Amino acid sequence: MTRAAAEAVRALRAEGHSLRHLLECSGLRRSTYYYALAHPRRPTRPELRDAAAEIFSRTANGCGHRQIAMCLRAELGAVVADKTVLKMMREMGIRCGMRRRGSRRRYSSYRGLVGSTFENVIARDFGAEGPWQKLGTDVTEFKVAGAKAYWAPVLDFCTKEIVASDISTSPDLAQQHGMLDRLLEALPGGAAPTMHSDMGWQYQHESYASRLEGAGITQSMSRKGNCIDNAATEQLFGHVKDEFYRGREWGSFGDFKRDLEEYIAHWNTRRRQVRLKGLTPEEFRNRALAA
Repeated sequence: MTRAAAEAVRALRAEGHSLRHLLECSGLRRSTYYYALAHPRRPTRPELRDAAAEIFSRTANGCGHRQIAMCLRAELGAVVADKTVLKMMREMGIRCGMRRRGSRRRYSSYRGLVGSTFENVIARDFGAEGPWQKLGTDVTEFKVAGAKAYWAPVLDFCTKEIVASDISTSPDLAQQHGMLDRLLEALPGGAAPTMHSDMGWQYQHESYASRLEGAGITQSMSRKGNCIDNAATEQLFGHVKDEFYRGREWGSFGDFKRDLEEYIAHWNTRRRQVRLKGLTPEEFRNRALAA
């Protein structure tokens, strides 16, 4: 604050204002003023700035200081605190916009009781001891090229990895079966996870439920009107819309699908997470399976 005040005084003095009056108004002592001018603020960690800018640019809307700090430590071996990176970003004029609570309309696939419903096995316990034990899924909506696009991912609650997904122009049963095709192809032999979702009509459908049952997957559902029951997957959607989607436009669904698939690969292989102790989902999975 002192340096900023001194710079303001210097700028006003250059316009012809009296130094004595400016110092009185600013509350600065004469000695403090001259000391601040003689000792300009040094930039924070200038040797890390290029790397920080490159990490920030990996996603269309940038990323937060914790993400940059984790990447600097893991990729460069830098010894740097999260708060130092935040200070550096402020000096560089880069920041990741924060989502506004309640500013995003949430897509809902609930159509009442149209099929089978299942017990809330997960019961908000999203922790898992290893990969392929607890999975979550949902559908979210994007406005793309004057129409709508829908994404149906499957998130591993342990590794935070997106293990399967389908991107479509319609949130129909065909999308869910496309997602299940990829999930069952990736499912390791002997794995018997629990798959958690909301009470959307797709997840109540007999063909969806029977495929899970046939694969040895236990189905779990949130309670009606309790989005917090599916908070882990909702959190994924929030990050994706902040880092990838917000403020962008695409000329076609194909362009959007290509870019979202690239972001999914980034999420799994390059995006580090505090809850994974600074590892990427892929790194965390490999270490967990090797343990």
